Amino acid sequence: MSSPVAFPFKSNVDLDRNANRHLYLQLCDQIIGFIKSGKLAASSKLPGSRKLSEDLHIHRKTVIAAYDELMSQGWIESLPAKGTFVSSELPIVTPQKFLNSYRPLNSSHTAGFPYKKRRYLERKGIETISATLKVDEGVPDHRLAPIEDIAKIYRNITKRTHHRELLSYGDPYGNFELRKALVTYLNQTRGLKITTDNILITRGSQMGIYLASQLLLNNKKIVITGNTNYMTADDTFTEAGGNIKRVLVDDQGIKTNEIETISREYQISAVYVTSHHHHPTTVTLSADRRMHLLSLAQKFGFAIIEDDYDYDFHYNNAPILPLASNDTHGNVIYIGGFTKIIAPALRIGYFIAPKDVVDEAARLRRILDRQGDTLLEQTLARMIMNGDVQRHSNKVRKIYKKRRDLFCELLKEKLNDFFDFVVPKGGMAVWIRLKKTYHWDIVIAESLKYDVAFNPEWKRYDNDSSGHNGVRIGFAALNEEEIVKVIDTLVVVMKSIQ
Repeated sequence: MSSPVAFPFKSNVDLDRNANRHLYLQLCDQIIGFIKSGKLAASSKLPGSRKLSEDLHIHRKTVIAAYDELMSQGWIESLPAKGTFVSSELPIVTPQKFLNSYRPLNSSHTAGFPYKKRRYLERKGIETISATLKVDEGVPDHRLAPIEDIAKIYRNITKRTHHRELLSYGDPYGNFELRKALVTYLNQTRGLKITTDNILITRGSQMGIYLASQLLLNNKKIVITGNTNYMTADDTFTEAGGNIKRVLVDDQGIKTNEIETISREYQISAVYVTSHHHHPTTVTLSADRRMHLLSLAQKFGFAIIEDDYDYDFHYNNAPILPLASNDTHGNVIYIGGFTKIIAPALRIGYFIAPKDVVDEAARLRRILDRQGDTLLEQTLARMIMNGDVQRHSNKVRKIYKKRRDLFCELLKEKLNDFFDFVVPKGGMAVWIRLKKTYHWDIVIAESLKYDVAFNPEWKRYDNDSSGHNGVRIGFAALNEEEIVKVIDTLVVVMKSIQ
């Protein structure tokens, strides 16, 4: 063994008595760091427990506990009558420069290995912007979430002994009680004709889109979307290896005659639609185009991925039944969830399809996310069966309609010279086009001066680079006072940049 080295433990070890981690484990962590970095070489002698406790002003038992832990992990070894040493079996590491104080070894921001980078997934959303009032793209107001109902049912479930099985591994298809509840709920509210065999529970609708795209779009297979489209869906299709072809969207929804033209020329794998309220423009797919799209899917054998993200929020009349309600040939994959009804953090959705497709999606889901949150899924099942979800949906629909009306009324009254828009029939956002003499980058930057943040990535809505100058502005998550502030801010901003 080598002779003792004068390693400056006293000036390099930094212990925090207020931390949640025990002192002896903090000492272990730092000694391991010194060994890994080469500052303490293999076979180096360590100071005795008494000496180190005096240098660090800690109890000797703390040092002994640290040394015992390090020996059990194989970092150090104790030789009778000789002392304690860094293990001689460790590889030789080139010493790094001493630091004035301890710094974790994982503080680097750059990986030491190659990996696949997906630049198209990079975003800078409003979440990272410092502003008191953030105007989203159409999400629910989490402040209205029925927290007390969720907590009460969740507690009751966890207290019952027979529910302990929910803490074990579950079915990758999802909680069976929730699937049964959804059969009744969706058949009644969406006009579907499904059984539990047709349902896979997902972590929100986004997982459903991901699973569908992975099943359908490998090897540059073609998916048709609108010329404006849900941005994350586009990214998901690209990630799956799909080839996106775009068709126009007008006030009747996606133009199905263009889909037919493309289908005659190419082998189409899927068409993605947000039929109830097109994302981002909010228009509803007309009845004749719904029937035409279903007939095209049957004729050319492609899948329709129907993303019904906000079906429950339609204000002018009863919601139009989804394409899936009229699917007689197994062409529709119907995707939805409870994020918009309850809160974004409630990541529970559903993937509805023919049984063979659901089975394959479940196999894929097993390696992606083994299963969902079984306790939360059981809670939601109870809420559906008790009518809690339906009552909450009815309650917030009235609130969001009132907010839509106020937002659109003020927008028209005070900003009609600057923006073009149509009052949406439903949903949680308004599709607003800024007149071409103005620029969104300037509007967004000026609004920040008044502590109001809009989505800085507004250009991502221009999927086909047509320069339409439109963005989605959400109203549902803003109360009446906040809506007034947003409009008043825009009034000041637009007048200042005229």
